[in-house]
Amino acid sequence: MSRFLQKYEEWMQKNIIQETNQRRRERLEKSLGHGTMEFLRSVWFPAVQNFDNLYPEWEVCDFHNGYRYIDLAYMPGGVKGGIEIQGYGSHARDLDVKRFKDLCWRHCLLALDGWVFLPIAYPSIQDEPWRCQQLVLSFIGKFISIDTPFQLAYLEAEAVRFARRSLRPFTPRELAEHLRITDRHSRRILHKLVDLGLLRVTSGNMRYRMYGLRTE
Repeated sequence: MSRFLQKYEEWMQKNIIQETNQRRRERLEKSLGHGTMEFLRSVWFPAVQNFDNLYPEWEVCDFHNGYRYIDLAYMPGGVKGGIEIQGYGSHARDLDVKRFKDLCWRHCLLALDGWVFLPIAYPSIQDEPWRCQQLVLSFIGKFISIDTPFQLAYLEAEAVRFARRSLRPFTPRELAEHLRITDRHSRRILHKLVDLGLLRVTSGNMRYRMYGLRTE
C-alpha cells in the first residue's frame, strides 16, 4: 500500500469514527467522489504531506433549514476554508439556469457565513497538478504559518514562505523588495534554496531568472 493510501485510510476512518451526525457519517461510509479522490492523490497530499485539519463531506446548514455538503473543509483553529472540485460536465456544460442560480446562492451565503472558498476545476487536476499544488499552499498560507525546514536562516525561511504565497513565478527583485534586502543578497538566497531543492528556476537566463516553489 502506498503512503498516500495508508494515510488516506487512517484519515477517513478517523472521520467516520468521530462523526456523531448520522447524515454525514453515511456519506463518508460511501467513500468520496472520483474528483475529490484525484485532488487528494495528485494535489493535496503531494503538496501538504498530511490531512491535518481537513474534513471531507463537511455538513453546513443553508438559509432554508436544509443541509449542504462541502467537498473538503479546511478548518485550522476554527477558521473556515472550503475546497470544492468542479466537474466540467456537472458544473459547466450541463448546468441549467436553476442549478446555476442555486450554485451562486450557495457560494454567496457561505461567504457571508465566513467561508473562504477554493473552487478547483477537475480538468486542472488532470492537466496541471503542480499549479493546483501551488494554489493549495497559498490557500493554506492564508490561515496558518507553514513550517519551513529548521536549518534555514530567517530570511531563507521567509523566502520559502513568499514562494508558497506567490501564485506565479517571481524575480529576485520582487523577493528583495519583500525582504527589504539588496538584489544581490536576494540572488544568493535564491541560489541556495535552489541547491537545497526547495525552489526551482522556472524561466530566464542567469541574469533574468524567474523562480518558483518546487512541488514535485
